[in-house]
Amino acid sequence: MFKPIDLPYAIEELEPVISSRTMEFHYGKHLQGYVDNLNKLTSGSIYENWPLERIVRLTGGAIFNNAGQVLNHNLYFEQFQSPEKAVGDEDVTAVAPKLAAQISAQWGSVAAFKEEFAAKGVSLFGSGWVWLSAKSDGTLVITQEQGAGNPVTREDDSAGGAENKPKRSRSYSGTPKATLRPLLTFDVWEHAYYLDYQNARASYLKSLWTILNWKVIEERYTVSL
Repeated sequence: MFKPIDLPYAIEELEPVISSRTMEFHYGKHLQGYVDNLNKLTSGSIYENWPLERIVRLTGGAIFNNAGQVLNHNLYFEQFQSPEKAVGDEDVTAVAPKLAAQISAQWGSVAAFKEEFAAKGVSLFGSGWVWLSAKSDGTLVITQEQGAGNPVTREDDSAGGAENKPKRSRSYSGTPKATLRPLLTFDVWEHAYYLDYQNARASYLKSLWTILNWKVIEERYTVSL
């Protein structure tokens, strides 16, 4: 049985960036709905005991959509912490030294990276996600994913693939090719922010930096190396 991630904080702990009312709907209803749908769709099938990432890589249709949204939301909710614990751009290096060094090497500074990442979130048309992912050589890439998309469907070009071209096989039976490894994501479906920010997506995205737990992102990055 699939289930939502256990939150590492109380639902009111992200206020005022994300209100407890939004958490009640977003985590308590939207994510739970995807989990319930996925369990119904996979019950008694070969997918029932597959890891979420494998399902997202190798399926399509309703199973892919619901599995993708469960995986995406689990990664999204896990990466936050109370605003009181947040660190500024100048302190990211202390919290996430390896990731901050790579960000600075590619974007010049954490601030410049954050500007580009948020711009990708603002410019994504319709519903979806903006992601920071790692390749197998440690370099980073920002991608926009529509709907339930996740970077684990994108081949890692540093391992001989082409990260700009998502590829899924519905009948795959062997070992998947190397894929991008998701590190950080901002949800730009309207249900993620509309109760708190209405149509001000840019304000919502800017606020998320103040609750981001860079230690979690660093752990995801170092594991991917």
